[in-house]
Amino acid sequence: MPLIKSISGIRGTLENIPGESLSDYDVKQFTLAYLEEIILYESSKTILVGRDARKSGKRISNIIIDVVLNEGYNVIDLGLVTTPTIGIAVKKHKTAGAIMISASHNDEKWNALKLLNSNGEFLHPEEVQKVIKEKNRTQSNKEKPGNLSSYVNALDDHINLILSQNFINKNNIASKSIAVAVDGINSVGGVAIPKFLESLGIKKIKKINCNPDGNFNHNPEPLPENITDLCSEMKRGKYQLGIVVDPDADRLVLVDERGEPFGEEYTLVAAAEYLLSKNNGASTCSNLSSTLALKNITEKYGGKYFSSAVGEINVVQVMKEKKCLIGGEGNGGVIYPMTHYGRDSLIGIGLIISLLVERNISLSELKKELPEYNIFKTKINYKGEISSIISDVKKLYDESLIDTTDGVKINFSNSWIHIRKSNTEPVIRIISEASSMLEAEKICKEIMSKLRIV
Repeated sequence: MPLIKSISGIRGTLENIPGESLSDYDVKQFTLAYLEEIILYESSKTILVGRDARKSGKRISNIIIDVVLNEGYNVIDLGLVTTPTIGIAVKKHKTAGAIMISASHNDEKWNALKLLNSNGEFLHPEEVQKVIKEKNRTQSNKEKPGNLSSYVNALDDHINLILSQNFINKNNIASKSIAVAVDGINSVGGVAIPKFLESLGIKKIKKINCNPDGNFNHNPEPLPENITDLCSEMKRGKYQLGIVVDPDADRLVLVDERGEPFGEEYTLVAAAEYLLSKNNGASTCSNLSSTLALKNITEKYGGKYFSSAVGEINVVQVMKEKKCLIGGEGNGGVIYPMTHYGRDSLIGIGLIISLLVERNISLSELKKELPEYNIFKTKINYKGEISSIISDVKKLYDESLIDTTDGVKINFSNSWIHIRKSNTEPVIRIISEASSMLEAEKICKEIMSKLRIV
């Protein structure tokens, strides 16, 4: 019955136990805190509310809307929507912020509040701390409640913004008769992705798990072991591309024409390859748990690569500081500032399809052109403190190899291992990368043994 408060928002299971899950009481408290600490200082008195297709989403949305209206603020209800769509909608409607109801890759037993500012971006860490601080807040129940309205065209606005980018050539894409299979995990991506593909002129679309009823047909985290339905369909059919997203469609994972996973780490790499080839000398950014391949291709095109702590807002902060052309995270997250400072599966799809069409190559052929790395990932329930792990690492390895920006990362010549506390689950994540999966797994097991992490 965990309740996790982090830079990724407020995330919990649904047992309705105050303080130990995402209970009705906690939803009200965090909504009030968001209004008092963040929205109060904005000139606009309107916020957006949206949700993915989880069955708990409508109930939580109703609670949030009721609180916001009773505090005298206005609400525009977007209903079922992707996280990048609501971020873009904030700027269009010039609202004070937004609350997106989604637990991302967590299963149906979880839900979460993702809190956005007036730029449509996740709150900065210091702002999150204000929202999650322990304080009993009471509803004021204003004599004049706010107004409730709805808006149904947010996805269309999102799609049109992407189509306006100069790298999109609809006629060229449409002329290739591309066939695509899509796994939408029975959430909002099941609507958004096919609609976006149709807008690109793609007519051959196989929909798998695209009914937004919240019945997740498999573990919603788009890892290879969880996307076997899509891989099987790709092997049976004649498709050029397979697409799978998480429940709020900010993460993009691809499957090639042979039915082989492209690797979630390479989504950003492929998107960046396309943009960097047209913008020599541009900079990029990804988090510390992302593949070295992005650094390699950035330097190939004369640019500079930067890293950040894990978490979308951390990547965004570095991207702004360093004026990066593109950035994101190795979990399938692509951030393209020309559209929005937030992970967006649709922009990733637009960039990668444009690359494949322009170069007239398959996804498997593209993979062969990119630097070859393999990432091994595991997670464990760890009762100790991450600080003790960091201390042990410092005793075992030279300081020049160690990065403690986020947990602890040990950088070797062409490999690394990153150990950190998760922002979204009550676990320690351990990620290692090397030129082969065997070597990456070996590094992970050896260091876990040295550090006595079990």
